[in-house]
Amino acid sequence: MRVTLYAVGRLKSGPERDLTARYVDRFKKTGAAIGLDFNRIVELPESRASNAAVRKREEADALTRQLPQDRTLVALDERGKALDSQAFAATLARWRDDGQRDLCIVIGGADGLDPEFLAQADATICFGKMTWPHQLVRIMVAEQLYRAVTILTGHPYHRN
Repeated sequence: MRVTLYAVGRLKSGPERDLTARYVDRFKKTGAAIGLDFNRIVELPESRASNAAVRKREEADALTRQLPQDRTLVALDERGKALDSQAFAATLARWRDDGQRDLCIVIGGADGLDPEFLAQADATICFGKMTWPHQLVRIMVAEQLYRAVTILTGHPYHRN
C-alpha cells in the first residue's frame, strides 16, 4: 500500500523538515518489507481568501484535485478519533491486507479541514484534543507511521 501525506502549507528548511524526513526515511526502509511504501509528501499552498470558510473550501478543492480516485482517505482533525499506536498500526495493516492501493493522510491548513471534505474521509483521527502546530503534526504523523511498521514487524522500538 502506498502511503502519501498531503499537507496544506509548506515546511521551510529547518529542524521540523529534517525530523520529518528522518522518520519518513525510517518508514521507507522498514515498511517496504511488509507492503507499506511511502510515496511522497504533497504540499499545497494555503488559501489567501479573506474568511476561514472560504479558505477551507478552496484548500479542500485543491486537495481533492490531488488525491487519487480509489484511495483510503485519513483526515487529521481535532474532533477525530484518538487511537493509540497499536490501534493505528492494526488499522494500517487491515487496509493493506484488504488490498487498498493508496492511503492518503491529510493535514489541513491553519483553519482546519472543510466539513464536506471531512465527511468524505474513511477515517478521521486526532493526536489528542489539544491544537498542534502543523509542523509538529507532520513530524508526529511521520513518527507514528514509522512506529506502526515497527509494531507490525515486532521491532523493539515500540514499548507497551
